[in-house]
Amino acid sequence: MRQHRRTLRLLGSLLLVVMAASVTGAAPAPAASPTPLDRVIPAPASVAAGGSPYRITRGTHIRVDGSRETRSVGEYLAKILRPSTGYRLPVTAQGAGGIRLRLAEGPFGAEGYRLDSGRGGVTVTAARPAGLFHGVQTLRQLLPAAVEKDSVQPGPWLVAGGTIKDTPRYGWRGAMLDVSRHFFTVEQVKRYIDQLALYKINKLHLHLSDDQGWRIAIDSWPRLATYGGSTEVGGGPGGFYTKADYREIVRYASSRYLEVVPEIDMPGHTNAALASYAELNCDGVAPPLYTGTEVGFSSLCAGKDITYDFVDDVIRELAALTPGRYLHIGGDEAHSTSHEDYVKFMDRVQPIVAKYGKTVVGWHQLTGATPAKGALAQYWGLDGTSAEEKARVVKAAQGGTGLILSPADRVYLDMKYTKETPLGLSWAGYVEVKRSYDWDPGAYLPGVPGGAVRGVEAPMWSETLENSGHVDFMAFPRLPGVAELGWSSAASHDWERYKGRLAVQAERWDALGIEWYRSPQVPWGAGGR
Repeated sequence: MRQHRRTLRLLGSLLLVVMAASVTGAAPAPAASPTPLDRVIPAPASVAAGGSPYRITRGTHIRVDGSRETRSVGEYLAKILRPSTGYRLPVTAQGAGGIRLRLAEGPFGAEGYRLDSGRGGVTVTAARPAGLFHGVQTLRQLLPAAVEKDSVQPGPWLVAGGTIKDTPRYGWRGAMLDVSRHFFTVEQVKRYIDQLALYKINKLHLHLSDDQGWRIAIDSWPRLATYGGSTEVGGGPGGFYTKADYREIVRYASSRYLEVVPEIDMPGHTNAALASYAELNCDGVAPPLYTGTEVGFSSLCAGKDITYDFVDDVIRELAALTPGRYLHIGGDEAHSTSHEDYVKFMDRVQPIVAKYGKTVVGWHQLTGATPAKGALAQYWGLDGTSAEEKARVVKAAQGGTGLILSPADRVYLDMKYTKETPLGLSWAGYVEVKRSYDWDPGAYLPGVPGGAVRGVEAPMWSETLENSGHVDFMAFPRLPGVAELGWSSAASHDWERYKGRLAVQAERWDALGIEWYRSPQVPWGAGGR
């Protein structure tokens, strides 16, 4: 009888729970389950799920080997996890278990890694520190999105059991930020760097000069920054980076394993320089500063020796500030420069870049001259670009020029999503999320040798973008897809599967305070399923 009464009481309690749920519309909270290993972006090279998950607890340590680089990655991870978990998560070289970061030789390359997870802990192994860092980005995405918040969250903090083995398809996975049309502060650039790092982007291309503003201090030509940098599109105050500012951007990018590629666009897109120094103009007359958005009207004077003294000084000082291998010399939309002068200019400027120990990168119009040995051409044409222009790029690639693919009607992040998009431009067309993802860099330009494609890059031009919120809105949700095109194998590219993985990223963006575009092409709120 006593057992019977207990059973009745239990049934009654359950009935009350069900009735309460029916009244309030609530449902019992589902048991927490870890994010499956194959739900991350970019898609890993291989995933073997299985075994018990690992749970981060108050007793978890982050264990590192003796190298400075590994400890630095460990401290970076701890800094992300501590605010949301509320745990101490000491970084230590002692003990076993917990989260372990280790460098060891293996089939990882310069940026690959292996992640092993089970009840006893999580281990990320790589041959180089960059691989460890990329493995940590995967670990972040395997944890609940609330891990990105800056206040204590309830958890639990589970990492699914199994193994991920991962290496990138391309060595160049870039994003460009135009700080010339509108100026972005050091802190705003750092914010974008952190967003890029989450998706394993490894190049930050900074467009440092244009008609509307010169953004880097050059000691030998000081008016470039103080006068040429004093405005922006629409007539705002502009701004420029001191050399200390630029070094801080380079340092911060390096700590996130991004290489900074500075660009000084020339011989066109140079009105800010021409306005700063009259002698750079063929007629010796400085034009006024420019705050509009037209292109193609300015040109350095290819026939003057002082032009090349100027270029030598700028490249010398910028190269000394830049530890990376590359320096971008622009070369696009030089409509006010004759073909003869353009060829003459590039023939004289490219050796200057080499003299200061850097490799030339230029927009693909560089292939209309003679690209230097080892130079990279950045293709920004459209699907509908003329066959003649594409053939010139293909010929250069067949001759040894490497290509970075940035087709404007695919991955220009400043293009409007639709005609209703309040920001951005539309000269290359409307670029919704599917269009930005659904193409193969390796097959985009027929006739290009496979080895000539060095990777992809997503430019963000800033004619209409004035702040970090604007950058967020245009980058997300398209940026992760470009990152996946650069990292993941062609065989893994599938829009139907990808859009489900993309949908679950939205909660993470919310936690990070990212303002994003709610594309109707993606099943937001459906958990990506």
